Amino acid sequence: MPIPTDHSKPIRKTAKENAYNQLLHWIIDGTLHPLEKLNDTELAQALGVSRTPIRESLQLLESQGFVKMYPGKATQVTEVEKESMKDLLPPLAVLQALSTELAINHLTPDILTKLSTTNEDFREALLAQDYRTALTIDEQFHQFIVDTSNNKYIHDVIEKLQAHVRRLFFHHSLILTIESYDEHNQIIELMEAKDIEQASVLMKQNWLRIMHEFDFYAAH
Repeated sequence: MPIPTDHSKPIRKTAKENAYNQLLHWIIDGTLHPLEKLNDTELAQALGVSRTPIRESLQLLESQGFVKMYPGKATQVTEVEKESMKDLLPPLAVLQALSTELAINHLTPDILTKLSTTNEDFREALLAQDYRTALTIDEQFHQFIVDTSNNKYIHDVIEKLQAHVRRLFFHHSLILTIESYDEHNQIIELMEAKDIEQASVLMKQNWLRIMHEFDFYAAH
C-alpha cells in the first residue's frame, strides 16, 4: 500500500485528529482508493504516530461510511456510489439554505467582501477549467456562510455530508458551471438586502442544480 510522504502535518491538534484528517483527505482525493485494504501499522509509520490514534480514526471513518472494518480480517476503503448523490444533496441543500437564513442576521461588511472576493476567485478557476480548485473555492464560499450562521450543530452535520460530496466530485470528475458563480452573486445581493426567503430559496436551488447536472453528465 503506497503511502505519500509529502503530506502536510497540522499543528496543535491531537494525534487522533491529525490522523483522522489526513486519512479522510487521502480517501476523498483517491490517494487511498475504493476497496483498498488499509494496514494500521503502515499508516502509523507514515503519519509518525502509534497505532492507537490510527485505529480510533478508522473507527470514526467507519461510522461516517468511508471505511468498512472486518474484525480479525481487514479494513477497506468503501466504494464510491454515484447513486448516493441523490441521498446526499437534498439534506445538504436544506441545511445550506437554513445556514443562509441564519447568517443574514450576522452579516458584516467584511463578510460580504470575503464572499464577493471568494466568488471572483471561483469564477477565475472555472474559466481556467481548473475544476478541483473551483470545488475547493466553492466550498470556501459556502463555508463562510455556514460559519456566519453561528450554529455548531448545522456546521457539524454539513461538514460530514460535504466530505462525501467532495469525494464524489473527485472520483467522478464532476464539473461546476458558471451558473454557480451567477447564483452566488445573487445570493450575496439577497443576503445584503436581508431578503431571507429568496436567499434561502436560491441557496437550495444552487445545491440541487448540482444533482441535475450530475444526472446530465452521467447520461452523456
